[in-house]
Amino acid sequence: MTKTGAFLAFMAVVLGLIVSGAEARAAERGSVTNMPIPRFVSLKVSEANVRRGPSLTHKIDWVFTRRGMPLEVTGEFGHWRRVQDRDGVGGWVHYALISGARTAIVDRDLAPVLVRAAADGQVKARLEAGVIVNMDKCGPVWCRVKVGGYRGWMERSALWGLKPGEVIE
Repeated sequence: MTKTGAFLAFMAVVLGLIVSGAEARAAERGSVTNMPIPRFVSLKVSEANVRRGPSLTHKIDWVFTRRGMPLEVTGEFGHWRRVQDRDGVGGWVHYALISGARTAIVDRDLAPVLVRAAADGQVKARLEAGVIVNMDKCGPVWCRVKVGGYRGWMERSALWGLKPGEVIE
């Protein structure tokens, strides 16, 4: 085999390993729940200690204080879930403190809530960045939300709390 042929064969193996590694990460499941990792959940309580490690003996680094706040689960260990917020702040929380209810944080200031899922829809309300909304349906462009007595549609791009391409029915 020539040097060029050997190099090409080596590169084919390396690229195969890279692709199979990416596929494995895309299909990663939690070792405890067998649910996708990463995934989004929400904070079930109004105060949750966030620890450095998955046990009560680990130091508390943060306290999340916003009930309904969306969190991204990035790991699991026993009854503990490693989570992070939209700023990347996080640690380990007990699984009893989180819920599968889907919420999102408004990521764009004065984002409109519309009567229908169309850019020319009538504006029902405008939400400041940081407001938490409940989501009950989300497609590629629009999400149906509920917040403060209002129900309507928001552009998906104005929200944090969804994986790219994720659809909620």
